[in-house]
Amino acid sequence: MTADIVFLFDVDNTLLDNDQIQQDLSEHIQRSFGERARDRYWAIFEELRRELGYADYLGALERYRLEELHDPQILRLANWLLDYPFANRLYPGALDVVKHAATWGPAVILSDGDAVFQARKVERSGLWRAFEDRVLIYVHKEKELDDVERWYPARRYVLIDDKLGILDAVKRNWGDRVTTVFPRQGHYAHDASILANHPPADVEVECIGDLTKYDLPALQRA
Repeated sequence: MTADIVFLFDVDNTLLDNDQIQQDLSEHIQRSFGERARDRYWAIFEELRRELGYADYLGALERYRLEELHDPQILRLANWLLDYPFANRLYPGALDVVKHAATWGPAVILSDGDAVFQARKVERSGLWRAFEDRVLIYVHKEKELDDVERWYPARRYVLIDDKLGILDAVKRNWGDRVTTVFPRQGHYAHDASILANHPPADVEVECIGDLTKYDLPALQRA
């Protein structure tokens, strides 16, 4: 059945303060293993992101472990990651916005990431339940719009994402069928080069909670 409208929500730095999660991880590695370990982990993390095209926290840990194979304490870092209290990092008003959107149409998570840690993040944060199992996680979501339409067909979409590049790519594909919403949260949303190289979104808000002030006609007029 084709819906009149479907709301697509990114996760990291849109609903969840991922910058703070990374900061907490950095501080934990430094306290437990030292600055050298912290710097090496993030270097591997960035190498892996360039290879895969998405953030792979556990994959970076696997590679780092191979370099420190004889340190059994490294294994505890995986437990720290998987048990992290993600629900504490939801932005204020994030769940209220999801409920607000759901009064007009299905609300769906549309995220990038690996098959284990990203799914764990969505589950542990309470988002999986809040979205009633409507969760899509891809490697490059902007390239999977046909699949998004297959799972959640709609006449119109509203896409909420902190990355202007993603919003721009989807807008170029779906055109007037999508309203793009840009919450200025996280480091991508304040990167001058990104802001300069992409057109503005249809709607811009300072924080995700501000969307509770919008009604559907206002978004459609945008």
